[in-house]
Amino acid sequence: MFLDSPRGFRDPDVVAERMQMLETEPTVQPLREWAADLAARRHAVVPWFDPAEAGVQSRVLLVFEAPGPMTNAGNQRPGSGFISVDNDDQTAENTWRSRVEAGLNDGALCWNIVPWYLGPASRKPSAAEVKDGADELLSLMQILPRLDTVVLSGRYAQTGWRKHLASSLRRPNVRVIETWHPSPLALNQPGKREQYVAALREAATAP
Repeated sequence: MFLDSPRGFRDPDVVAERMQMLETEPTVQPLREWAADLAARRHAVVPWFDPAEAGVQSRVLLVFEAPGPMTNAGNQRPGSGFISVDNDDQTAENTWRSRVEAGLNDGALCWNIVPWYLGPASRKPSAAEVKDGADELLSLMQILPRLDTVVLSGRYAQTGWRKHLASSLRRPNVRVIETWHPSPLALNQPGKREQYVAALREAATAP
């Protein structure tokens, strides 16, 4: 995360630069291969990991709900094609600002409990999709050797972790932090923005 203001992907040149990074940045190549394999197996749109993040060197994994419309480059209003705090939507902006306030600028990676695109933001994951997504998340964690903290943002991420992943995880030293989803619906409620920033500040400090 290195842009100096949120919603950087409003500029198509910035998106193009990030696509070039996706081709060349060494730390994202295993994740790129993993995401491409997932998309092929699921016959689904799976946005790319942001190569400006820490890639396989990440120590903090931020887990959200599912990719929003601004992650899908194939939409009528094209998105970036990335899961990124630089996307042009309010949830990404909330995450960008909260990370800056919390000091979580480096060493992190953003993803979702359901990693494939489901459609409009109003379309919520089914129980089966959350289970399948949790299985994929467990696979992803195997290629993040430095991971020490997982931040579960919102009900879907937390449910997926508790029901389908926690008992299967063979990494007992991974710290789990539960917090609100950074959507405007959640963070505009009294006190929740401050609680979200506090959770990210905890994640920014190594356990």
